Amino acid sequence: MSPADPLLFVYNADSGLYNTLADIGHKLFSPGTYQCQLCAITHGLLREREQWRGFVETLGVPCEFLHRDQFRERFPACAAPLPAVFRLTRASPEICASAADIAACAGLADLMALIQRRCIADPAGGVTP
Repeated sequence: MSPADPLLFVYNADSGLYNTLADIGHKLFSPGTYQCQLCAITHGLLREREQWRGFVETLGVPCEFLHRDQFRERFPACAAPLPAVFRLTRASPEICASAADIAACAGLADLMALIQRRCIADPAGGVTP
């Protein structure tokens, strides 16, 4: 992995207006069973959290955000459990924060520390394990 490789954040939710409205309802009425911890941490009911957006802007690498259906269409051979964060190397996704890693985060601070630790290159040019 190279420090210039983009990060790909993939939500465990499908794209589209109907799915967005269903997700909002799910988060509102049954947040404990909502299946996308990445979305639950980085978004409120209606929009992305400002602290998260600011953090992403400071990462120093290109970042792309995809829903599950968009990811599966673009990378059909990748069967990693979602949500997850990948490094795109030679246009192939390599996981740097798994669904289990994200699920272990208690909140936004934990997620940001995870991304820094597992997905962002260290000063020596490698990715921190």
